[in-house]
Amino acid sequence: MTQALIFVLKTFTHLYLLLLLLRFWLPVLRADFRNPVAQGVLRITSPLVIPLRRFVPAIGRVDTATVLVAFTIEYLLILLLLTLSRITPEFLPIAITAIMDLAVLSLNMFFFVILIKIIMSWVAPNNYNPVTAMLTTISEPVLRPFRRMLPPIGGIDISPIFAIVIIQAGIIILQTYKPLPI
Repeated sequence: MTQALIFVLKTFTHLYLLLLLLRFWLPVLRADFRNPVAQGVLRITSPLVIPLRRFVPAIGRVDTATVLVAFTIEYLLILLLLTLSRITPEFLPIAITAIMDLAVLSLNMFFFVILIKIIMSWVAPNNYNPVTAMLTTISEPVLRPFRRMLPPIGGIDISPIFAIVIIQAGIIILQTYKPLPI
């Protein structure tokens, strides 16, 4: 019963954290906030972020209130999971694990955005809608360096393969050095 509860808690919390991380990355990547997808992300995450903005201002394009909310939620999740597992929690290992988990979630977000963009290019090439516009906004900054190094081969863009490999290597490295196995 405890494992099922842990699974449900982690799944729903990480889904919300993905939205918070998307909210964090959108201004950094210069996304169009008139996009309905961006509007939805803002609408869902604003109840926790907007009140904190009064006390924690943004630093340039870095939305520090969103980062603080995401860190707090991840920290509390890890604390709850450790408590459910009957492990004595300590502040610093939980904080480091929370930061690393947020980095892993960000990398996973980029991985899945690139993967979805690849699949959509096979299914509906040159199709425009708000979702594809948002996927392009998020994936292009990651793919651009690889496209400069690797030109298309026979009209096929192989840069996403290399981006995905590097992202997965980053996830493996971060998972290896996490202080807590949560």
